[in-house]
Amino acid sequence: MDILEPLPLEEIERLNWRLPVFRLERGELCYAPGDPADRLFLLHEGRVRLYKPVGGREFTLAVVGPGTVFGEMSLTGGVGRQGAYAEALEPAEVSVLGKEDLRRLIREHPEVGIRLITLLSRRLRDREERLAEMAGRDVAGRLAALLARLAEEEGVVTQEGYRIPFRYTHRQLGSMIGANREAVTKALGRLQKSGAVAVSDRRLLVRDLGLLKKLAGYVSEDT
Repeated sequence: MDILEPLPLEEIERLNWRLPVFRLERGELCYAPGDPADRLFLLHEGRVRLYKPVGGREFTLAVVGPGTVFGEMSLTGGVGRQGAYAEALEPAEVSVLGKEDLRRLIREHPEVGIRLITLLSRRLRDREERLAEMAGRDVAGRLAALLARLAEEEGVVTQEGYRIPFRYTHRQLGSMIGANREAVTKALGRLQKSGAVAVSDRRLLVRDLGLLKKLAGYVSEDT
């Protein structure tokens, strides 16, 4: 667990005994607006999508994987989660760290607080970058930017290119770039025709990362 790495083994074992653990099935919500924001969630297995409804659509704030935390609204002192949902994209195992336990850990192990601040800063930067990606780009450009980022962050290098192991649906991709499913389907078709991207066994394969970035507008045509 990223923020807990500085803890001594004895503290980690203590937490293992104390923290409640529960499982989420695919599509099950971990929390919803109005739920108390008095806890932090530690993700051991699976993937969880954090999203908010915007204009009748769902806008994905982040997708988190094993070994990290989510639900950081518990640090703001508010009573709710500001309209956010957390949904399991696949079967997941989660443990719950209460606010008082978190405060104790930060008091006794300041490095935990530093790591948490670093994590939250990185997530804020990622969201700002995604908003910048959506400005002035059509759906194909926004999708190209997203797939380039997923290839670099999650992609498994193969002889064919970067294989993205998780099966993202067109609806899920659309929620990440502010587009509907139909528009994502058309944009993905354009990217496939360009040769930058392929789909195999419902998984995305980035065949040419350089071309994909060019289509996203990261690289000039003269480069």
